[in-house]
Formats: sequence, C-alpha cells, structure tokens
Amino acid sequence: MKFEWTYQADSPISLKKFLREKGLSKALLAKIKFQGGKLTVNQRIETVRFSLKKNDQVMVIIPDELPHETMAAEHSLLDIIYEDDHFLIINKPAGFASIPSQYHPTQTMANFVKGYYQQKAYPDQVIHIVTRLDRETSGIMLFAKHGYAHALLDRALREGLVTKKYQAIVANSNQLLDQGEIVAPIGRNSNSLIERQVIDSGKYAHTSYQRLVKYSNYSLLAIQLHTGRTHQIRVHFNYLGAPLLGDDLYGGSKALIGRQALHCCSLSFYHPFLEMQMDFKIDLPADMKSLMN
Repeated sequence: MKFEWTYQADSPISLKKFLREKGLSKALLAKIKFQGGKLTVNQRIETVRFSLKKNDQVMVIIPDELPHETMAAEHSLLDIIYEDDHFLIINKPAGFASIPSQYHPTQTMANFVKGYYQQKAYPDQVIHIVTRLDRETSGIMLFAKHGYAHALLDRALREGLVTKKYQAIVANSNQLLDQGEIVAPIGRNSNSLIERQVIDSGKYAHTSYQRLVKYSNYSLLAIQLHTGRTHQIRVHFNYLGAPLLGDDLYGGSKALIGRQALHCCSLSFYHPFLEMQMDFKIDLPADMKSLMN
C-alpha cells in the first residue's frame, strides 16, 4: 500500500524522524526495508538517514501482509457498518468471541473477517482488531485492514482519542444513581481463571454512566469507558450491586435474557487517512430491545 506526504516545515529533519512522527514504527520501517517495501524522496530511493528539506515529496510503499496460516478462514454473513481501504467496522452479534482461544478456537469474528478478506482477495490478509468485545457482548467492532492503520488507531486508543459508548440493562440497587462515576481498581480474582474483581491492588478503572430508563426491577443505562480493563463494565456494576441482566459470572440473573445485556452502540475516532472525524451509532439488538417493551 502506498502513502505520500509533502514535508512542509522550514527546518531539515531526518527521514526516519519524519516517518516516526507519521506513526510508522521501528518494526514497520524494518518490514519496508527487508520485505519488499520502498522509500523515496522526490522519486529517488533513499534511506531513513536522508535529510528532508521543505517541499520534499516523500513516498512509502508498505509490502502486503500475508495471512497467518494458524487461524482458519471461515465464512459467515457479516453485518458491515462501514468499510474503506483502511478500516472495517462491523456489528458483532452476541455469542461469538472476538478472537480464537482455548475455549473458542473457531467461529470467532476474526475467523469470519479472514474468510471475508479471502473472498474479496484483499492484498493485506492479516486480521488487526482495534476494539474487541466479550463473547456475549454485541455491537460495534473496529478492524484495521493493514498494520499501519492498526498502529495509528492503537496509539489513538492509548491517548484516549477513540470513544466507545455502551448501553446496558442492569438490576436496580440503592447504590445506582441516575448519573454517576465509578472509579474503582480492577484486578484478577485469584480463585478464577477469567473472573475479575474490584481490588485495591488492581489497575485504575473509570466508568461513567447515566440512567436512560428505569423500570421496576432494572434500568437501561448509557455507559462510557475511560479505561479499558477486562470485563470493566460487568465488574463495576456488580460492585454497585447492580449486575448486568444475564451476566451470571458477575451475579446477574438469566431469567429475562440469556446473555449479558451489554451492547456497544457508539464509536467515534479521527480517521488518520481521510483526516476527518468518524462517528457511528447503532440500535439495541432485538433481545435487549424486547426488555424495553
């Protein structure tokens, strides 16, 4: 894939520093050098030690990414919200893991996206997941379609520039307010391989929420994460005595819904290649919407 820029500053800069500022990692620069990529300045091949001057034309060709043979390509109809040369955004149904694991080695969203890439014969075949969702969580998932796009969005995630919002249905409790902030550290539960808990030795975790609708026994909440700890929403609302409906791992009842009532309904990020803000919203899935009726 080819990318081009014009260096516009007055003071000289090394090509290496310029490319690092553009988000090309050391590993990606090595891949360009050793795996068939190309670096040119004013249509001449140069090394990263070259000194750029104002108005120099820089071109980078990043070699195609071959697929990982260890992950199977599987075919399923994807609910695609948006797609361009750099990103794929899908509406993930509940019941499918994001990536293969010991417990779910196949039939994951990564397997399905790999099958889709093969069907479309895309030049880059590596699966780059930017935003994961738990197996029983539905909603928006963001995939980068090449390593450079993944690196840029991963940096944006670390800098808090990617916003994900959720809706959840939780049991009512006296600690659940109409609007609130949950700031409580999350760490592993030493008695479980997968369960997390609020614990003093855990990592900082911050969740904001607002009650949208209150029913007799449960509430629909709008939720925004400020950190990305494993099971953060599920752990934080269990901590308030208001577990998600259907989330029996964290004390939720399955009487009304057979999976955790959690849905990623909104995603916002700055598109580094189109140079514009991207905002996506989707409705609640049918199983959660039925509880609102």
